[in-house]
Amino acid sequence: MTNYMLEIIEGGIFTTIQDLGRYGYQRYGVPVSGALDQFSLRVANLLVGNEEGDAVLEMTLIGPRIRFLADTVIAVTGGDLAPAVDDQPIPCWQSVAVPCGGILSFNTPRDGMRAYLAVAGGIDVPPVLGSRSTYTQSRLGGIEGRALAPGDSLQLLPGGPLAMVAGRTLHIRDIPAYGNSHVLRVLLGPQDDAFTEQGIKTFLSSTYTITPASDRMGSRLAGPVIEHRAGADIVSDGTPFGAVQVTGEGLPIVLLADRGTTGGYTKIATVISVDLVVMAQAQADDTVTFRLVTLEEAHSVLKEQERVIDGLKRGNDIA
Repeated sequence: MTNYMLEIIEGGIFTTIQDLGRYGYQRYGVPVSGALDQFSLRVANLLVGNEEGDAVLEMTLIGPRIRFLADTVIAVTGGDLAPAVDDQPIPCWQSVAVPCGGILSFNTPRDGMRAYLAVAGGIDVPPVLGSRSTYTQSRLGGIEGRALAPGDSLQLLPGGPLAMVAGRTLHIRDIPAYGNSHVLRVLLGPQDDAFTEQGIKTFLSSTYTITPASDRMGSRLAGPVIEHRAGADIVSDGTPFGAVQVTGEGLPIVLLADRGTTGGYTKIATVISVDLVVMAQAQADDTVTFRLVTLEEAHSVLKEQERVIDGLKRGNDIA
């Protein structure tokens, strides 16, 4: 008999199972998917003693209500959606013991848009093409390739001793704050030569607003028009996480985890890896500006982020 450990009472707005993604299949048209905020997923897993890429729940704006059917340890990271266990607030970025029968719920979002729930052991659903991530467009992974719904039950993989991980907290200096005005550091290219000098200047000096049409595929931005030299269309090529496409209307789209594997719009720039977190946590009507950095700067901040992760693995970055 299957031993279910989590019961979904309410699904929230859009709650899916995600890990670090489905790699090696883009040549067949299968997107990578995975968590939009990979830093938060990795930290949540490490706080509860999991492998950093284990499957978690990604929760959007209004979180689910979940009943735990065994004693366990959880961590909620990413956006602060006001988590509580049995109506008692719990801290984010900290591992918390939850008793059998305990109910996790969320209240009014306070900062950010997406939170990540890791449970000791990791969520156990069948991997599809090497990943447990949910890609709803093709109904791959997770639970029937869809968002979680009331009545769903989830099984957990075996974890280590719970007493060893309860109470772990990420050091306060490493906990991000998101706000509503965001600066995205970028590298130009790969098709920045498709834009006029004025177009690139407009891109780097303007403020854009995230539109409600944004989703896990990409964040659509409204604002000043970016001028092409001779049109927006190119022969379709690969689309990395964070690529900034500019449509025929001259408006940017920042491509995210569920992006198509190829695209036929010119890409003026690419958001650096560390700042992809920003787009995961940015909401409709938030503002975005772009700042040009060098490859060396991008590598430097990525190394700093990896030092935080390495510190967690060794126990040095846990308060």
